Amino acid sequence: MDPTPTPTRPPARTRIAPSPTGDPHVGTAYQSLFSYALAHQTGGRFLLRLEDTDQVRFDANSERRIFAALAWVHLLPDEGPEQGGPYAPYRQSERLPIYQAHAEQLIAAGHAYYCFCTPERLAAMRKEQEARKQPPRYDRHCLTLPPTEVQARLTAGERRVVRMLMPDEGVTSFHDVVRGEISFENRLLDDQVLMKSDGFPTYHLAVVVDDHLMGVTDVIRGEEWISSTPKHVLLYRYFGWELPTYAHTPLLLNDDRSKISKRKSPDKTRLEGFRERGFLPEALLNFLALLGWSHPDGQELFSLDEFIRVFSPARLLKAGSVFDMNKLIWMNGQYIRLLTVDELAMRLIPYTTHTAEEVRRVLPVLHDRLRLLSEFDDLAVIFFTEPVYDSALFSSKQFDAPALADHLAAARAWHADQPWPWEKEAWEAGIRQLAEERGFKKAGDLFMLLRVAVTGRKESPPLHDTMLLLGREATLARMDAALGVLRGA
Repeated sequence: MDPTPTPTRPPARTRIAPSPTGDPHVGTAYQSLFSYALAHQTGGRFLLRLEDTDQVRFDANSERRIFAALAWVHLLPDEGPEQGGPYAPYRQSERLPIYQAHAEQLIAAGHAYYCFCTPERLAAMRKEQEARKQPPRYDRHCLTLPPTEVQARLTAGERRVVRMLMPDEGVTSFHDVVRGEISFENRLLDDQVLMKSDGFPTYHLAVVVDDHLMGVTDVIRGEEWISSTPKHVLLYRYFGWELPTYAHTPLLLNDDRSKISKRKSPDKTRLEGFRERGFLPEALLNFLALLGWSHPDGQELFSLDEFIRVFSPARLLKAGSVFDMNKLIWMNGQYIRLLTVDELAMRLIPYTTHTAEEVRRVLPVLHDRLRLLSEFDDLAVIFFTEPVYDSALFSSKQFDAPALADHLAAARAWHADQPWPWEKEAWEAGIRQLAEERGFKKAGDLFMLLRVAVTGRKESPPLHDTMLLLGREATLARMDAALGVLRGA
């Protein structure tokens, strides 16, 4: 994609930093979309950084799946573990000496300290705080340890973490592009762990160090990180670094306004699932954009290129949006109809058992009915397989089975007498006249009888188009088969 630089600001460096801990999350695409758009709109760079410091939940296969998922939604990073770049490595597990050095810098400056408290002591401390109805926070037991004792315990290789020393008074404020000025009282902030006992950094230290060293200018992330931002702001100040611009996006919600989650709504969170179910990546991106942002012209359907041209972080929404799966399915259908028959046939290959030529043959009839690529085989089966009739489908409030058989036989004879191909308007007028002559209260009941006879279903593509695609002989043969079922009933 050729970026379209915006003269109002310098090029932006943005990032997405997922954790490879399982199924790629739809939130990765959601956040990537906004960061990708800002970077490419300003002629900047969009980078991928893997935050793989959670060794307990780390999934080696997840990294490859994240790459594939971002490629599927056309949000390929300009820099990352696969692409490389000037700030490599882009895996946090390969940057441990960098974090250790910065943690030691904070300790030397008095902004952090070693903590040797055992998990058992911390659990007992929290239990006491809970009993006193106090907010859970570290009691700074290790802050007052004599330097000689600290050094001795370090020399002995005792298990420890590094904690950030938070201010006891004042407020920490930052500007959010979406929400304006946000402030937190420092006395309510806990002494956050920065380096874990396994030598890996926590998110808070790593994200600040990496964002700064990688030149990230704009941090676009979910609103669940707002409460962590004052800790990050303080770290920037402690290091003497310039803050990036922050923009926190709204949550993606279930119908009950709860946050979508892998446990509660896996159909909405698992990014690979959208591909498996036959969603087009263009439709998914369009849908995600409207969940967190409003188009300046109120436009509902737009391409990724169009989105990049008009995107502004200032138009990100504050309130969370309901992830309406029905709306996404509708939007996907709209995008399917924008594809040519040849384009759609190629997209359908992974979802069908039929050849590309067979797909192209029936698509003109199915194109307008397809909502998901995965629906194709079910819709197309009527063209490739003889119907298996359920006699219950022939039920009628007006006629019994023998009468229906008589009406279907008359309709079959009428079709046999008509010149092929049956012209649609004349065909429809003829069926309506026949329905009137045969005493049908509603012409639609005769159309339905013919639909069931020809397709074995009460729902199908337009009946006339279906007949034309099947051909005269196949259509008449199916009516004969349906007559056999009705007469048997």
